[in-house]
Amino acid sequence: MSAIIGRKREIAELNRLYNSDRPEFVAVYGRRRVGKTFLIKQALKGRFTFQHTGVSPIDTEQDKGRMKIQLESFYFSMLSHGLEGGTMPKSWMEAFYQLEQLLLKLDDGSRQVVFLDELPWMDTPRSGFLPAFESFWNGWCSGRDNMMLIVCGSATSWILGNLSYNKGGLYGRLTDEIKLSPFTLRECEEYFEHNDIEIDRYDIIQNYMIFGGIPYYLSYYQKGMSFPQNADNMLFGKKPRLNDEYNRLFDAVFVNSNDCKKIVGFLSTRHYGYNREEISKATGIGIGGGLTNTLSALIESDFVMKYVPHGHSKRDVHYKLIDNFCLFWLKHVEPNGSDSSFVSDNMTSDIMKSWRGVAFEEVCFNHIDQIKQSLGISGVKTTVSSWTMPGNDNTDGAQIDMIIKRDDNVVNLCEMKFCGSEYLIGKEESLRLRNRIESLKSTLSPKQTVHLTMITTFGVTMGKYSGMVQKSIIMDDLFAV
Repeated sequence: MSAIIGRKREIAELNRLYNSDRPEFVAVYGRRRVGKTFLIKQALKGRFTFQHTGVSPIDTEQDKGRMKIQLESFYFSMLSHGLEGGTMPKSWMEAFYQLEQLLLKLDDGSRQVVFLDELPWMDTPRSGFLPAFESFWNGWCSGRDNMMLIVCGSATSWILGNLSYNKGGLYGRLTDEIKLSPFTLRECEEYFEHNDIEIDRYDIIQNYMIFGGIPYYLSYYQKGMSFPQNADNMLFGKKPRLNDEYNRLFDAVFVNSNDCKKIVGFLSTRHYGYNREEISKATGIGIGGGLTNTLSALIESDFVMKYVPHGHSKRDVHYKLIDNFCLFWLKHVEPNGSDSSFVSDNMTSDIMKSWRGVAFEEVCFNHIDQIKQSLGISGVKTTVSSWTMPGNDNTDGAQIDMIIKRDDNVVNLCEMKFCGSEYLIGKEESLRLRNRIESLKSTLSPKQTVHLTMITTFGVTMGKYSGMVQKSIIMDDLFAV
């Protein structure tokens, strides 16, 4: 149990469900590589009655043989758990009947935990899996007070569409859902500490800019190597540890992986994102249900966030790519993958300086709760957005990357700066900031007040123009629990 970093709420919930006196059906979902399987196996270690993992579709290239491979794998799992007699099932109805017989044989009256990992992979085309699975839960599991069925999957759209929002036989059958999100900066720090890896917070943030809070990627970090060396080792050169990870990330999770990659690729071209019409036009994906479902799946999997830009109609929802790994891959790995020392060679170059400026903003968007905590407004209702005001012959344009509008009539205009020392606001910078403040004020009601909020690594240098800053947040604040 001590090997699990963070996840205290999820562990407590799994134990609560285990100790209940009724049948439980829980779905655990989240982005691929986020640690769902590890969490379940560690939290309930030694308490499983039956476990099985679906076979990855990447490893079964043709639809024709996928059902047979999945059934064969399921049968072998039952044999390894004590199934005796019978032959390999020819259908999922037969397979789940065999599982019922196995569970009856193993039933001693105590809690029975059945864990089906990567459940969406088992639902191959025209296999009849879903009706058989519905029958397994509705016709057998739901009548047994000692049953706990846990299903897990990275294909979030499948989990939500077939379990959470199911309108057929599984409607309302889930007794709980657990969404597993990426690590926070603090949890990444705990991970490195647990593994005796020496790395300071400045480099932890840079690491987060590339790999996000994905435990699987952190597991490849090697002691004795610097942040640039580890990044190069994992992503660049002839045989990087995460070779072709970007394609596997989508191909193993989404049925419509090409559409997902089109959307993600397009969103990566503009920091504040696009609306549905722009996405549809650029990708060729119809603006109807197909686009809606794909965007929803990307949002639920923590690749994309949606928001309404400040000053826009509530209908003008924008979609913004927030997955750090995808952003870095498309920007730097895809065009420079063969350069085995790309990160090391460019740490002080304008290429990496420009990347850090944008990537730090994404880190801040991933830590809104910590920013609100530092502002002392954790309990205040807020909306977070970006704003771009085009200029004209008479007025300079303004772009504000983060606006926090609060119900207490204060609006935080957030400027994010990632630098190696305290940030100095000079005369030119102060004029630019004042222009942004005044531009924002012109869109607000008289009772609303704008607070310039600087989010930096080491704070703002005291000087002639530093007094314009209402609140300074430093990187240590982003590591708050």
